[in-house]
Amino acid sequence: MKGFVHVYTGNGKGKTTAAFGLALRAEGAGMKVFIGQFVKGKLYNENIAVAQYLKNVTVKQYGLGCFIVNSPTKDDIKAAEQGFTEMRKIIQNGKFDLVIMDEVNIALYYSLIDIDELIKVIQNKPDHIELVLTGRYAPAEIIEVADLVTEMKEVKHYYQNGIEAREGIEY
Repeated sequence: MKGFVHVYTGNGKGKTTAAFGLALRAEGAGMKVFIGQFVKGKLYNENIAVAQYLKNVTVKQYGLGCFIVNSPTKDDIKAAEQGFTEMRKIIQNGKFDLVIMDEVNIALYYSLIDIDELIKVIQNKPDHIELVLTGRYAPAEIIEVADLVTEMKEVKHYYQNGIEAREGIEY
């Protein structure tokens, strides 16, 4: 089966959730899945559920916490670069059927990784790999090389009414 490149972007909620939903579907079909999470470095409930229930899904984080309200540090940049190097090898070895680069667009936005290097990875991926790139601010160059682009658009969100992130729903 030919694998395609998906981009889930936009300012609305649901990009990572959609990617994890696809991982669940792939697991059900017996596919091997790798999810690399850029920027994220804390334990989320989806990571717990994957570890507990999805034997063919591997998740690894390439972040040190959440710097989004500040600027990335040298350590944040190093973690993203190391993660990108590892994910490039994972994609090239072809052992996984679905590879998700969660929040990679945020890593691009903050210049944690090089866009030209990511485009090379996309263009040189093995044909069978389905590749998903998530995160706000997907650059035009990434949208151009993708086969499927979904933009999550925020129309209304309860955050605007002061509701904090809720366990099991937002994390």
